[in-house]
Amino acid sequence: MSKGFLHHIELYVSNLKRSIDFWGWFLDEMGYEPFQEQESRRSWRLGEMYMVFVQAGTRFLDSPYHRGSGSVRQQVDEITRKLRGRGVTILFADKHPFAGGNDHYAVYFEDPDRMKVELVAP
Repeated sequence: MSKGFLHHIELYVSNLKRSIDFWGWFLDEMGYEPFQEQESRRSWRLGEMYMVFVQAGTRFLDSPYHRGSGSVRQQVDEITRKLRGRGVTILFADKHPFAGGNDHYAVYFEDPDRMKVELVAP
């Protein structure tokens, strides 16, 4: 196996049918092929790599995922402090932590390849 090979990704979703409808056509268009189908999971494969969508259990559905709800404000502040301690440049520092607007408490920074990372409090 070559270095960096990604074998599979499992995504736990709140509504499997909705996720299949949303992602299925896209993965088909990208050359993935249906791989495994079970009552609570569905996967697509491209070569040796595959993606699996799994129906999350009922007890986990009360806290839906949202890309903008990664943390509480205290954690954003703590991560910001640690980033600065590591010499990482905070993007939009003059507007931090409200660079995304008054209702958007976040820290923005870049990884070594200059990919922008955003950690947002709900």
